Amino acid sequence: MASRQLLFKTFYRLGFVPWDGHPLAKSLQDLVEGDGALGPGAALDLGCGTGDSSIYLAKNGWRVTGVDFVARAVDKARAKAEANKVAVNFVRADVTRLSSEGIGSTFGLIIDNGCLHGMSPGDRDAYVREVTAVAAPDARLLLVEFIPGGTYGVPGIDPDEVKRRFAADWTLLSSGSEPALDHNGKDPARFYLFARAS
Repeated sequence: MASRQLLFKTFYRLGFVPWDGHPLAKSLQDLVEGDGALGPGAALDLGCGTGDSSIYLAKNGWRVTGVDFVARAVDKARAKAEANKVAVNFVRADVTRLSSEGIGSTFGLIIDNGCLHGMSPGDRDAYVREVTAVAAPDARLLLVEFIPGGTYGVPGIDPDEVKRRFAADWTLLSSGSEPALDHNGKDPARFYLFARAS
């Protein structure tokens, strides 16, 4: 975890943030505005970066907490939210320790646009445990992750691993290619929509 934090702190300090400002995930837009859209409630944005998805949710009526472990990212996210005149609770916290970071619980929607795919196996175990701990009983979880060999040099995560890791406490509702992150006709990213198992 410490080496990953140092890497991202360095990226933000150098201004190398190729993930910042990318188009919103189509799967997120469909979930919020499409047929059968979820009604607004409490949402948690994991690895929120500079806050684009959090701000989008807030503009659509959600009460949003955005979490990132890089202070510079959180500061930029707060400035963006203020410029967009929306209220978002941005918190510097570790997604592998959510239940002890004081961010709250019973989130009805939890989103991750590229956080899980960069983690080590041990951190992934903690991540799944903590996401489950802060989810409401009927929560939805939307992951958008690069597959192995994708762009930006992240390790990626295999679709079968995603399904296996969440199988005990979550039900997979749908998954597929994430067109908003499709680069040059490739399929580097996939979305996964889960429901908290009762």
